[in-house]
Amino acid sequence: MIDITLPDGSVRQFEAGSTAMDVAQSISAGLARNVLSARVNGTIIDADRPITEDSTVELLTWNDQGGKETFWHSTAHLMAEALEELYPGVKLGIGPAVENGFYYDIDTGDDRSISSEDLPRIEEKMLELARRKVDYVRRDISKAEAVAYFQEKQDPYKLELLERLQDGSITFYTQGNFTDLCRGPHIANTGAIKAIKLMKVAGAYWLGDEKRKQLTRIYGISFPKAKELTDYLHMLEEAKKRDHRKLGQELELFMFSEKVGAGLPMWLPKGTQLRERLINYLKDRQEHAGYQQVTTPHIGKKDLYVTSGHWDKYGEDSFQPIKTPKEGEEFMLKPMNCPHHCEMYKFRPRSYRELPLRFAEFGTVYRYEQTGELHGLSRVRGFTQDDAHIFCMPEQVKGEFLAVVDIVREVLGMIGFDDVTAQISLRDPATPEKYIGSEKNWESAEQAIIDACKEIDMKTVTAYGEAAFYGPKLDFMVRDALGRQWQLGTVQVDYNLPERFELEYVGTDNQPHRPVMIHRAPFGSLERFTSILIEHTGGKFPLWLTPEQFTVLPISEKFNDYSQGILTELAKHDIRGSVDDRNETIGRKIRDTELKRIPFMLIVGEKEVENGQVAVRVQGEGDKGAMTMEEFVEFFRSML
Repeated sequence: MIDITLPDGSVRQFEAGSTAMDVAQSISAGLARNVLSARVNGTIIDADRPITEDSTVELLTWNDQGGKETFWHSTAHLMAEALEELYPGVKLGIGPAVENGFYYDIDTGDDRSISSEDLPRIEEKMLELARRKVDYVRRDISKAEAVAYFQEKQDPYKLELLERLQDGSITFYTQGNFTDLCRGPHIANTGAIKAIKLMKVAGAYWLGDEKRKQLTRIYGISFPKAKELTDYLHMLEEAKKRDHRKLGQELELFMFSEKVGAGLPMWLPKGTQLRERLINYLKDRQEHAGYQQVTTPHIGKKDLYVTSGHWDKYGEDSFQPIKTPKEGEEFMLKPMNCPHHCEMYKFRPRSYRELPLRFAEFGTVYRYEQTGELHGLSRVRGFTQDDAHIFCMPEQVKGEFLAVVDIVREVLGMIGFDDVTAQISLRDPATPEKYIGSEKNWESAEQAIIDACKEIDMKTVTAYGEAAFYGPKLDFMVRDALGRQWQLGTVQVDYNLPERFELEYVGTDNQPHRPVMIHRAPFGSLERFTSILIEHTGGKFPLWLTPEQFTVLPISEKFNDYSQGILTELAKHDIRGSVDDRNETIGRKIRDTELKRIPFMLIVGEKEVENGQVAVRVQGEGDKGAMTMEEFVEFFRSML
């Protein structure tokens, strides 16, 4: 018998070789019908894979991201099967699940292509195959057999992938007439796939290498119910209206220039006002929490990032080193702030009396992203992190961690994100090579986060494989107004960088000790945070953040001087606005102001001038009547 520990801590006994589906059946038949896969000892596997030892088991359904990814990965295989039937001889690359759906990279050959017009026919074939309700069957296979299979099939991309795999670790999955090289996991049967939408066709270099052949990438998404697809497509239409790239241009917040360079945003005056208010809000909160503001250069010597481990991990995919006239001297555009802060800590000897030491910086960093991966403000090559690093004693970790969580929750609440889940991001036990540091350090860091999270009064989930390469973290997942989930804000516990930089403090015993480092960024980056904020609010920001809070609309030019006086008077109360003195009708001015999402319109005509008033209109609510300046200021403050 083996012990199976469930997420609620309960332990059940099963015969060795039982499956996650057996566990589900023992709980309820309804649960078993909905299980798509299972996380066993941190690794997601097929629900029908035998479990042979004492294990922790989490059953994954459509309500779990891991369950969705299993479902979508299985649909990618279904699409590959359909493509092979519709386009005999097509060569297959890779077909993973992504955050929302799946894709498959394919090579159709030089004499044919696939366009968006072909997608409905492929969808139809996929649904036809799904209705056959065939099982996904996993099979262990030797490397020699796998190579022979794909040589006979004449599939060069699979053969290249096989070159990287060790014999004894190779598996095939088969459904119907299709077999693929795959680690899994997969759902049990194609019959669960009820609704499919292929979203777009794009180009993608093989394995992301711009020097390799460009393949055709087909993106899609699938659902277990047709209504869920209908709802998803409706959400996408709403998302188009809120696209931060579109609204950012309309509201004159930011811009890009090909001459400056792709992925390098430039903040226009109104965007800079919004950005500065976010910065000032957090600076004030940090000052009250004992943080010290610091500033570091935009570049650093390559050796700095070799010491931190960033060079080994990301060097080949980063902006390449900057050479100087001095032979052998190389600098890098700063990809992270933390190595600089470690050097600041070493500025002089530290005592336990100084800890915790909290350095904060709104530091701009630079990371090279492939051109095809760039997306407005949400994926850029230069961005500013609201970074802070806390150096503390091991016994202070829990208290500091919880204090950071309070700041992040307060920040997200102030902006209007109410649906927040804390994701405990741990190592992937199946890929230890992805991480640096000793097993002891990782166990200490992971346990510190797990223990602290027991005292957090909010929803938590655990995600294996989502840790940073140097330490585990707590990621804050928010849902926006359209129900989409985003990661905003992070807290990381790090025992590794203090060791790599040989950081020390003198303890109460007068002996040197190693501090623990906590990384935190409530916004994550100002660019990505702003992109999500724009789409969440549809450009109608919280009043305190809005760059332009009112516009004065004179009915004719003879009221322009009075309107300018209003502007001056309200500025004394820190209320920001402008005068629309264009030679346009008042109706046109009102429509244009509505489109700019400006909260208040102050209309001025003969009557308002005579009475020393303004006629107030509120964005989306209409006329609020005439008010004196004092009455409007009071009304405005009541809306904050």
